[in-house]
Order: sequence, then C-alpha cells, then structure tokens
Amino acid sequence: MPDFARQIVLWQRRFGRHDLPWQGTRDPYLIWVSEVMLQQTQVVAAIFYYERFMARFPSVAALAAAEEDEVLRLWSGLGYYARGRNLLRAAIRIQTQHRGRFPREPEALTELPGIGRSTAGAIAVFSFGARAAILDGNVKRVLARCFGIEGYPGVAMVERRLWSLAESLLPARGVERYTQGLMDLGATVCTRNRPDCERCPVAELCVARRSGRVNELPQARLRKAVPRRRVTWIVLRHRGQVLLERRPSAGLWGGLWTFPELARGDTKEYCRREFGCTLSHTRRLAPIEHGFTHFKLTISPLLCDVARASPRAEQSGRIWISIEDAAHAAVPTPVRKLLRNLVVPADLVVPAKAGTQ
Repeated sequence: MPDFARQIVLWQRRFGRHDLPWQGTRDPYLIWVSEVMLQQTQVVAAIFYYERFMARFPSVAALAAAEEDEVLRLWSGLGYYARGRNLLRAAIRIQTQHRGRFPREPEALTELPGIGRSTAGAIAVFSFGARAAILDGNVKRVLARCFGIEGYPGVAMVERRLWSLAESLLPARGVERYTQGLMDLGATVCTRNRPDCERCPVAELCVARRSGRVNELPQARLRKAVPRRRVTWIVLRHRGQVLLERRPSAGLWGGLWTFPELARGDTKEYCRREFGCTLSHTRRLAPIEHGFTHFKLTISPLLCDVARASPRAEQSGRIWISIEDAAHAAVPTPVRKLLRNLVVPADLVVPAKAGTQ
C-alpha cells in the first residue's frame, strides 16, 4: 500500500467519521441518495434532508413510484433542483431497465441520470467493494495540495491529471476505508479555509505545506463579476390563499411552484387581464436577495389583495392554495421565506410608491 493511502486508512480508523446515517450499509440506494445530496451540501445540513427523504422514500421502488412534485417538495431547501429530478428519473430507469437493482460497475452507473464519474465510484466502492477512485471537490483539494498540482481543478487538463493520480493511489485493499478517509480529511481537516495541518495524517508528504502554499493550492477559478437580475413577484392573496404557478421543468427552479412574475405595465390591469383578478390594493414587501452560482437575484414582491378572483386564474399550471399549505409545497427557498413572513406583514410591508397601482 502506498504510504499516502496507508496514512489515510490509519487516520480514518481513529479520527474519521463513523456515525453518519448512511454509513454501515451496503444498500446502494441509501449510498446513492446521500452522495447526490452531498454534491452541493455540507454534511450537517444534508443529514436532516436525508432522513426526511428516506422516511418517505425508503427504497428505490418507493422513489420510482413517486410524483415529481412530492420529490421536489422534499428536496426544497437543498438547491440545485435538477439533482432531485434526476434522482426520480434514475430510480424509474433502475426499476424499469434493471429490475430494481443497481448496476455494479462504475461505468454502468454513470449511464444513469445525474450520476457522474466520482459519484459512481463512491457508490461502487461503498456498495460493492469495487476498487474505484473518487474525485469530488474535497478530494481534489487534498490531492492538489499534497502533490502540488498546479492549475484550477475545473480545467480539463488539470482534472485529467488529478484523476490519473487518484487512480494510481488506490490501495489493493481497504479501499472503502481509504475512500471514506479522503472524504473525511477534505471535509474536516484539509478544508478550503484555515486547514488544520497539525492534524493532517499526510502533512509530512504535503508539497503545499512544505512550500508554504497551502492557501494557494488548489488554484481558484478566476472570478468574473457576478451579474444581477431583478424580478417583481406578484403575491396575489385572496381569502387566506395565494396564487402559485409551476415553473417549466427546464431552467431556473424547474418544476417548482413560485409566484407569477410581473411584466411591464399597470399592475391592476395586468392582474385583471392575466389572472382575471380585481385588486383592492397593493403593497410592496421587503426585497429578497438570493444567490445562485452564476448570478444574484433581487426579488421585489408586490402583495396584491384580491377583491374578486376568477376561476381562470388556475389555468395554465396555476393554483390557488392556502398560505400554510403553500409553505410546505414544492417551492424554492425565497418563496417559502416570503410565505412564512406573510403571517407578520406589519414587519415587512412598506407603502407602495406612487404609480405602482
């Protein structure tokens, strides 16, 4: 066993994480869901969502039989909602094309929606004891620092080098503990900011530590100015209900329920023409800031009390729903925050400026 792998294995046995809810199992379904959740979410936050998800969908068969709306409702808060949709798509394919059984080979796993090379490797290692490499963000950071890999890991040439290194370091045995150790090391010791080099089991081998470049490796992506988008949400409220509309499957918040967006023009006339609603009055609510990977979104909600509603408002993927039920539906985080704040409007509502009526 290479010295790097041996030190990782010994360290994981003594200091690694051993009590996470998805550990101690060979069930590929449990491991798969946890790996997908952890792609963009820290462990502490993922545990709650994982346990709630498993309580409702304890098996791949249960997930495959689910409605997308319910899957997205349980995914709400985790972000990157394509992951939830891909989970459902992959579960259906496992049931229909693989008779409810996960493929054992990493290459076959990558053919399922939403499963990349690293996730496939993790599933194969922990479920089937395969000798496969992983290369998530934490592992990239550990390898780049320890072996002095230059360049941004997201560049194809650098990533290929990291994959080659990851595969060359695989031990002949103990791959599961080694793989878990790499994950644990990157998550708890070799962190992006303030790494605890004194606790690192491979500190003596680390090129970045010896050369004083721990804060430089791996190289960060060149940051461009993040654009800002602005939208106005129409919060139609009528007899304790609000009007929500479903977003298209492709694009931002695909498949989730949100408030309609206001196009240009007079608010009252727009609501009459588009929703068949007669408004009594409107009030501005406090703006909401929400960040995405590639842009920032400023949401300006406009609370519109409806004097008379039309049944045609529920056409074309729209629905009237109670504020309480809406807060527990498949809605993105900003919508849920706004819905919960509607019960205390005095803290949020500010007078509308002239001309917004």
